Amino acid sequence: MRPHRSRGDHVHDAFTAHGGPGVLRVPGVLRVLLVMLVATTVFALVVPVAPAAAQAARWVGVGPVDGPLLSTPPDRLAAALNCPAGFPRSEREPVLLVHGTGVNADLNWSWNQGPALRERGYDVCTVDLPGRSTGDIQESAEYVVHAVAALHSATGRKADVIAHSQGGLQIRWGLTWWPGLRNMVDDVVSLGTPEHGTVAGDLLCALPCAAAAHQMTPGSAFLGALNSGDQTPGAVSYTSIYTRDDLVAVPYRTAVRDGARTIGIQEVCGIRLVTHVGLVYDSVAFRLVLDALSRPGPADPQRLPAGACLGYPYAPGVSALDVVHASAVVVPAAVTALATAPRSNHEPPLRPYALPQQ
Repeated sequence: MRPHRSRGDHVHDAFTAHGGPGVLRVPGVLRVLLVMLVATTVFALVVPVAPAAAQAARWVGVGPVDGPLLSTPPDRLAAALNCPAGFPRSEREPVLLVHGTGVNADLNWSWNQGPALRERGYDVCTVDLPGRSTGDIQESAEYVVHAVAALHSATGRKADVIAHSQGGLQIRWGLTWWPGLRNMVDDVVSLGTPEHGTVAGDLLCALPCAAAAHQMTPGSAFLGALNSGDQTPGAVSYTSIYTRDDLVAVPYRTAVRDGARTIGIQEVCGIRLVTHVGLVYDSVAFRLVLDALSRPGPADPQRLPAGACLGYPYAPGVSALDVVHASAVVVPAAVTALATAPRSNHEPPLRPYALPQQ
């Protein structure tokens, strides 16, 4: 049994103690206003990431990872990983947050589950993916592989990974093609991940589009390689959480993955309105994340306390102004990043390790 599991029985009491509405925090207000001001002037300044160096590297600065050679220089991988000062400090398993398409870690996580998990005693790290995760997912996945290996090396414990949207594909790609990573991960919780593609990719790629959009189009070579074998490799607990109100991962059933515990928010709470971005700040989604992290196996909605669907609608620490921020800043940032990313008529070719074996 994992070291912190003995505290799992107290998770819901802790959630209740911190989760109610309260006085709006001034730092949160200032953050939102500043981000909105800056965002109006810098949305078009998404800088393409330079191509990875030609040399391959198996060593990622934290120890060897069993799997294909990494094509991204180790210093670039290390610079993308952000952990708290004094890391590691907690006896719990470290948590890695992986952001979605068109944003960075700060936009995706700094105002919702990131601080909420830290307040509950977790060491929380994030990774900033190249090009705001609009480029080749196979390249972005190398950053996630390195991040997981770094957390494992620093703590000697398995890591828990929470991934929003495309981030769920990146950790899956890493666990599929880097077998050594499977012994470094305990839980993977995916929020609104288009496991089998999204029709939004079809719409975006009617014209030349970003590499990641090609790869998330149903029927892409990338998704074919990802879903052709075991969709839940290793002794990892997989939880996939989706919402029927998702207008990005469409149809919402694309989040269903063979072998994973798949949970629909509306299956738990009936007619609860939760958007694609809402999955990172909804209180029920956060309770399910906590349940997965604090108990053996994937999340189980049967363990949620009575009345979970009727309480404060947002994750602890999230205010109504933070939700306005999500609509006014996060969503436009993602749209702008996709619109300004390098575009092509075809998806990137599969890396040699992912090609079908003859």
